[in-house]
Amino acid sequence: MSIFLDDDDVARLAGTKIKSRQVAQLRIMGILFYINAAGRPVVPRSAVEGNNQPLNQDQSWTPNVLKHG
Repeated sequence: MSIFLDDDDVARLAGTKIKSRQVAQLRIMGILFYINAAGRPVVPRSAVEGNNQPLNQDQSWTPNVLKHG
């Protein structure tokens, strides 16, 4: 099982197969999603399974190679 919903699941969730309308509906619904390089909304499965964690926008990510100590 993928960590992301497939295209059919996203279309069913949003009620449309049109990318721009999917994005608009997901925003209205407050569902976490990302836009991929093809312009499609990508929804993590955790966003609809009830175990999603709110994103901490203040916390920045640093790759391990740049961390000191």
